[in-house]
Amino acid sequence: MKEFAIIVAGGKGTRMNSLTPKQFIPLNGLPILMHTVNAFFNYSKNIHLILVLPEDDIPTWRDLCLKHNFDKPVAITAGGESRFQSVKNGLDQITDAAGLVAIHDGVRPLISADMIGASFRLAAIHKSAIAAVGLKESLRVTDQDTTKAVDRSNYRLIQTPQTFDLQMIKNAYKIKETADLTDDASVAEKAGNKISLFEGSYENIKVTTPEDLVIAEALIKSKNTGSDYTLK
Repeated sequence: MKEFAIIVAGGKGTRMNSLTPKQFIPLNGLPILMHTVNAFFNYSKNIHLILVLPEDDIPTWRDLCLKHNFDKPVAITAGGESRFQSVKNGLDQITDAAGLVAIHDGVRPLISADMIGASFRLAAIHKSAIAAVGLKESLRVTDQDTTKAVDRSNYRLIQTPQTFDLQMIKNAYKIKETADLTDDASVAEKAGNKISLFEGSYENIKVTTPEDLVIAEALIKSKNTGSDYTLK
């Protein structure tokens, strides 16, 4: 079955305290976004990859590709005013009637080929495959007056990739956008589809703060040197 990937990269670097959009911040010598793109081509050279960027950032991306001799076959489209609109724009670039599509955050550069492959295999069976990890810390629910401990084993932290049957997710994105649609799984679920989770990785971090950047640098260097440093 034909495999597609939509990488959404619309960050502005606000929490990173940087004037550079976070997807373009250097990480071990390359912009974060290039590591993310490379991860998908490390999984498969035949993947059809669509990169969704703010329109004003497209020239910057092209300049960086020239600077780093980065020539991966990536289709580029402009994003919208929200993540919902950006993903929809990416889906609109796919004209095939059938296939599987992984939707991934541009600033999750440590995604592994194994995890990408697992998402496609499971989505082929269940029509959805959402990366998720268990909570490490204790969890409490709170209101204005009290707090109460809850069982953390009942909860999961959701990551990307979020991989779907192509027609299912394209149809899901025809619903009206609302504030509670914070990721692709919530869109698919609101459209009436069942959501299936699979085991993600604590190393699959989303780089949004200076602390995240330090952790990502350490993880990439450990992989390059063959050390066994991992997040558990």
